[in-house]
Amino acid sequence: MTQTVTLSPLVRADGSASYTNNEYTVIAAVNGPVEVQRRDEIPEEAAIDVILRPAVGVASVRERHLESIIEKTLRQVILVSAHPRTLIQITLQVVAIPEDKNATGSLHQSASNLSLLPALLQASIFALLSTSLPMTMALTTTLIVVSPSGELLEEPSAKALREAISTHVLGFSSHGELLVAESEGAFDMHSWDQIYGKAEQLHRSRSTRDQKQTDDVNMDSLEPMSLEDSLTSVIQEKASREQRWKEG
Repeated sequence: MTQTVTLSPLVRADGSASYTNNEYTVIAAVNGPVEVQRRDEIPEEAAIDVILRPAVGVASVRERHLESIIEKTLRQVILVSAHPRTLIQITLQVVAIPEDKNATGSLHQSASNLSLLPALLQASIFALLSTSLPMTMALTTTLIVVSPSGELLEEPSAKALREAISTHVLGFSSHGELLVAESEGAFDMHSWDQIYGKAEQLHRSRSTRDQKQTDDVNMDSLEPMSLEDSLTSVIQEKASREQRWKEG
């Protein structure tokens, strides 16, 4: 699983990021806090507006559904009480999606609605990190599908997504709390317990590996950078860039 993160690729946005993972590429732009229309104004906190633009065609019910999930999730991540009666707008442009040569029609129409959600959420988090907006926590997400044989697959291919009997997206905060739990397909509680256990194990193993790498960085390691590694790296890079003015 290779990941690529680029901070601030857009000049005119308050914050932006480009995120690529598992053949998905998403560019996120954040603007705000800005003035909000009175009908959308919230007296004690900021309003959040998420706009999702698909890679092909125009937005549909699928995009509206994903926008709703992202908005509810980011409301828990952003410290909205710091900017009452304002608007924070997040625009997400899907640039690339995986191709399944064996599927009939485009993957955009045939794949699960949830397969794109992790990339959208992570692009949003990285874009927020490039701004000066206060956040209460960070977020890492995992995509898991259940194959016809019952095997749990992390970050599945386009073919595995098409053949999966159920698709699940789980997101954990930097405090270890479950923030996102979205599922599609047929599954029972026993399967759900296994899926949750695998996602939690992945989150904890990444956190443990990150802690070890803080004390002893292995420059010769060929292991790909985890999502929390990327988050830590982005935060450190941003802090270093903002402190350069002190060096003269």
